[in-house]
Parts: sequence; C-alpha cells; structure tokens
Amino acid sequence: MKNIGNMMKQAQQMQAKMQEMQASLEQVEVTGQSAAGMVVVTVNGKSEMKKVKLDKSVVDPEDVEVLEDLIVAAFNDAKKKVEQHVAEETSKLMGGLKLPPGMKLPF
Repeated sequence: MKNIGNMMKQAQQMQAKMQEMQASLEQVEVTGQSAAGMVVVTVNGKSEMKKVKLDKSVVDPEDVEVLEDLIVAAFNDAKKKVEQHVAEETSKLMGGLKLPPGMKLPF
C-alpha cells in the first residue's frame, strides 16, 4: 500500500508542476518569420498571436494574397517553435519519461 501512496503523491506533484508550466507558458514569447524576416509574428507559449510586424515592402494592395500567405507562414514558424519549447519543458518536467506515440502533453 505504501507504493500506491507514493505513486499518488508523485502524481499530485507532477500535476502541480504541469499547472505551473501551463501558467508560465503565457509569459513565453516566440517569434516566427517569413520572407527573410520581412514578416514577423510573435506568439506566446500557448500559440496565441500577440504581434505582427510587416516590412512596408511586402504590403502591396494589388497582391494581398502573397501577404496573407507570408503571415500564415510566419505564424506556422512561430507555432512550431512554441511546440518545440513545450516539448522540451515537458521533457524536463517528466524527467525523461517517454510517452506512447501520439500522446502529447500538456493535454
């Protein structure tokens, strides 16, 4: 029975650490870019877009579709970096514990 008690205690500690990590992700800011930095998107650790910076040379009223594509590409770059950051932080938290394929944290 002591093993079950220890497991429950460890699970509670892990849950508390996950909640702390979730809260800290709001403070993390990551930038993604496209067009060699002419479009820059900043997102927080929860992949919420916070800022968009555009170089004037990419703003062409006659070719809006290109600008739209560049913004999407910059956002996707930032999101990929956030996912990598979250994976690294989760790995540190889990102490190298390997999750089954397809299972991602935080849930």
